[in-house]
Amino acid sequence: MSENILDLNVENFKDVIIDGSQTKLVAVYFWAPQDPTSAQMLPSVETLATEHANHLVLAKVNVEQEPQITQQFGVRGLPTIMLVKEGQPLDGAAGPMDAQQLRELFEKHLPNPEDDLLLQAAELVNQGQYQDAYTFAKQAFDINNSNIDARFLLADCSVELGKVDAAKALLSEVTLVDQDARYTSLMGKIELAEKASESPEIIELQNKLAAEPDNMEIKLQLAVQLQHVHKVEEALELLFSIITKDMNFADAKKTTLDTINALPDGDPLKSKYRRKFYSLLY
Repeated sequence: MSENILDLNVENFKDVIIDGSQTKLVAVYFWAPQDPTSAQMLPSVETLATEHANHLVLAKVNVEQEPQITQQFGVRGLPTIMLVKEGQPLDGAAGPMDAQQLRELFEKHLPNPEDDLLLQAAELVNQGQYQDAYTFAKQAFDINNSNIDARFLLADCSVELGKVDAAKALLSEVTLVDQDARYTSLMGKIELAEKASESPEIIELQNKLAAEPDNMEIKLQLAVQLQHVHKVEEALELLFSIITKDMNFADAKKTTLDTINALPDGDPLKSKYRRKFYSLLY
């Protein structure tokens, strides 16, 4: 049995209902072994509780053994579910319910599945660890791309990692009603990032490469400069144009691998260019 599933009795009532519900949602399930409907529904309730172990406690009440608790909650029939938060009844239902109805009842009062990921991402952003934050923000966005917090957080991480085009694409789908101060701030960051990428060194190298398009040394120097301003995909395209012709040219091979490995987990570029790199090796 999962650690978040227990039998509620008079002895542990305060710990579970009063104290435990301060931090987690407590689902109190009233049932009886001799009642076929409540006994048959119990596995479905337990399955849902197991899925939400981080945020939910299932307190089972055998009404035949705990009449005092049953009476205290005013239970009149089986099965009955009462949801308790901060010591107070929050919601509930009486009578048989299928798995989908149970899920809807529980999830109405539980955090969204992406919320934990967003919390971790936000904490990492506060610490300036944007690469690790990107991974969690991307996972949250993939779970629910309608979550505006996930969209803004992923866009923020993208800008900080130089994925300006990706950030712009994310913000392009933000509707007018969600274009708040966060949106304005991110658009400002994008504008600054675009200006920063137009460095004199890069412009000079781009002009040299235009004059000598096959010069691999210029390509390598430009790739390094582009990586510094987070134009990683452009850098990788240049690096692959080098190692495709000569895998052992200068330190292009190592630079390519280092650039790929520096990408955050979850970034599509990482898997794309890793496959391309190993296809050249093998």
